[in-house]
Amino acid sequence: MRALQFALSRLSQALALVLAVVVLNFVLVHAAPGDPVETIAGASGGMSEELKAELRRQYGLDQPLHTQLGVYLGKVASGDLGHSYFFNLPVAELIAERVPATLLLVLSAVLGAFVVGTTLGVLSSRKPNGLLSQCINALSLVGFAAPVFWTGIMLVLLLASALPLFPISGMRAIDSAGASGLVDALDVLHHLVLPALTLGLVYLAQYSRLSRASMLDVLGSDYIRTARAKGLAQRVVLYKHALRNAVLPVVTILGLQFGNVMAGAILVETVFNWPGLGRLAFESVLRRDYPTILGVLLFSAIVVVVMNLLTDYAYRLIDPRIKTS
Repeated sequence: MRALQFALSRLSQALALVLAVVVLNFVLVHAAPGDPVETIAGASGGMSEELKAELRRQYGLDQPLHTQLGVYLGKVASGDLGHSYFFNLPVAELIAERVPATLLLVLSAVLGAFVVGTTLGVLSSRKPNGLLSQCINALSLVGFAAPVFWTGIMLVLLLASALPLFPISGMRAIDSAGASGLVDALDVLHHLVLPALTLGLVYLAQYSRLSRASMLDVLGSDYIRTARAKGLAQRVVLYKHALRNAVLPVVTILGLQFGNVMAGAILVETVFNWPGLGRLAFESVLRRDYPTILGVLLFSAIVVVVMNLLTDYAYRLIDPRIKTS
């Protein structure tokens, strides 16, 4: 019963937050300078004032802002995200086409950074003043300080130019049409390496430093000294007793930073020509495609809210005290 109350409470808060995000995004997007009709007119090589007025009427841009907002909220509530001005397709269809590529990139980068960063942090905490710990700290500092675009350029120069190991553009090879399932999957993974590495390195550095500091704090606790006094193996003390408590701050940061990862994906997808939501958002901003921009922002907000809900549940699985409180 308590778990059901917890789930309903979190779900109601999530719905209220998504509604607030939708309203705020709508107001900010429409308050930004630029006119979608003028953008369309410029792309088409000129347009009469009568046709511009007709387009504004069809798109509902001639209505007051609060009227447009009410119409948009009604459509979103019914599952309709609108029709793209530029692509001339339903926004939901555009997003559905791009979601798999973005989720593959983001989840690969985040999960890889979480697993590798936490492992490096645990290893460096075993001997805080050892050579391995100092090397991990130096690499973490470089990864944390390097901007995403600089990291991407360096990886391209090293792993695609000097050592031509990975492709730098697209999600599949041009001649991969009709390839079998395994061959296609390997081709996608081959193209994924550089974008995922670019996006994940900065978070790997953060997670390694945070997990190291958290492990050092936990290893000084009384229950860890008791476990060692009982003669438990070092591996059991580290991974069964210490890591379970030390990983909680890392899980917190992972959930909170998922919005930053989605934002970073826009830059990475643009640089590496990755066919995901980031490129769709970038192209839509340039063309003042309001429905598509709002659809991408709504999806991103939902993903961040869901990740925070999963973080809450991960807390309850990792720490039994939270479950019973």
